[in-house]
Amino acid sequence: MLRKQIQLGLVHVAVAMTLVPINSTLNRVMIKELAISATLVAILASLPYLFSPLQVAIGSYSDRHPVFGFRRTPYILLGIILCVVGVIASPQVAYLMVESPILGMLAAALAFGAWGMGYNLSAVSYLSLATEISGEKARGRTIAIMWFMMIVSIIITAITISRMIEPYSPQALEQTFLVVALAALSLGILGLIRLESRSAGKQPGADTHTLSEMLRIIRKSPQATTFFFYLLLLLAAILGQDILLEPYAAEAFEMTVQETTRITSIWGGSVLLAILAAGALEKRVPRKTVAQAGNLGALAGFLFIIVGGSVASTAIFYSGVILLGIGTGLSTVANLALMFDLTLPGYVGLFIGAWGVSNALSRLVGTLMAGIVRDLATLMTENALLGYMIVFGLEALMLAAAAFMLTRIDTNTFHHQIEIPSVVERAALSD
Repeated sequence: MLRKQIQLGLVHVAVAMTLVPINSTLNRVMIKELAISATLVAILASLPYLFSPLQVAIGSYSDRHPVFGFRRTPYILLGIILCVVGVIASPQVAYLMVESPILGMLAAALAFGAWGMGYNLSAVSYLSLATEISGEKARGRTIAIMWFMMIVSIIITAITISRMIEPYSPQALEQTFLVVALAALSLGILGLIRLESRSAGKQPGADTHTLSEMLRIIRKSPQATTFFFYLLLLLAAILGQDILLEPYAAEAFEMTVQETTRITSIWGGSVLLAILAAGALEKRVPRKTVAQAGNLGALAGFLFIIVGGSVASTAIFYSGVILLGIGTGLSTVANLALMFDLTLPGYVGLFIGAWGVSNALSRLVGTLMAGIVRDLATLMTENALLGYMIVFGLEALMLAAAAFMLTRIDTNTFHHQIEIPSVVERAALSD
C-alpha cells in the first residue's frame, strides 16, 4: 500500500510541478516586466478551468471504459503530457503577446488551454484512483502522503526556478520552464508504472453519468449542494491570490523576480508543516474542526498581507504568507478527506468529478475576480497597491462566508439525503 501511495504522490507531484512556473513566475513576469494587463493575465490563467465540466464526463467514462484494461492510467498520462506541452510553450507565447498581440493571444489560448485540458484529464483520474486504491480507512494517510510530496516538490521547484532564472532573461526563463516540464513528465511516468491493476470490464456498480445527472443528484441533497458551493467559495478565495501575490510583493517592496519566486517556497514550507500537523491531528480532532482552523488561518493571512503592504513591512507580509500557507495546508487535507467521504460506492467517478468541477470553477472565479477587481480598483483609485489590497480584502470576506457554510455540512446527513436516479430517470435525463 505504501508503494502505491508514494506513486500516487508522484503523479500528483507531476501535475503540481507544471503549475508552479505558470502561476508562480510567469504571471509576475507578464504583469510586472511585460506590463500586460492583470485582467488579460487572469483570463489566460482561467482558460484551463473552462474545461472543468469535462471532469464529470471523464470520471464517468473512465468508470465504464477501461483502455487496455486500465481505467485511470491512460487519462492520467495524456493529461500530464498536455500539462507539459503547455508549460514549455507558455513563456514563448508570453513574449509573443508583446511583439504581436493578436497572434500572441491565439498562441497563449492554445498553450494555457493545453495545460487546462491536461489538468482536468489527470486530476479527476488520479483522485478517483486514490479513492479506489486507499479505501475508506487509508484515505487520510493517502491524502497526507500525496499532499506532503506535492508541497515538497513545489518548494524544490520554486527554489530551482529562482536560481535558474537569475539573472533574469527570456532565454533563462524558457530554459527553466523546459527543465521543469521534463522533470514533471519523468516523475509522472515513474508514478504510473504498475500503479493500477488491470480490470476485466467496467467498474462494478458503475453506470453512465451525465452532467445533467450530476447536477440533479447534487441538487437533491442539500448537503451536497452546500458542500459544492462551500468548495467553490473557499478555493476561489485561497487560489485567487495565485496570480497577484508575487506582483503585489514587487509593487509593495520592489522585489526582484528571484525574490518574489521564493515567496512560493516560503508559502510551501508553511503548507508542508500544516499538512504534517493535520496528519497528526486526524485521529484526535474532527475533520471539520481542522478544516475550520485552516479556513480562519488563511483569513488571518490575508489580513496580515494587507497590513504588511500598507505599512511597507516585509516582516508582517511574510507572517501573512506563512499564515496563508498554514491555513491552506490544514484546509486542504481536511476538506479533501471530507470530499472523499462525500462519495458513494460505484459512483466514485461521478462525485469526484462533481467536486473537481467545483474546484476548477473556483479557480476560474477566483482568478478572473482577482485580475478584474485589481485592474478596476487600480483604475478608480489610481493606486496600484490599493488595487491589490482590495482583492485580498474581498478574499478574506469570502473565507469568512465559507467558514460559516462549513458549520452546516455533515457527512452522515449527506448519506441519508442522497438519492441516485433510477434507470428510468436516467433514460429520461438523457432525452
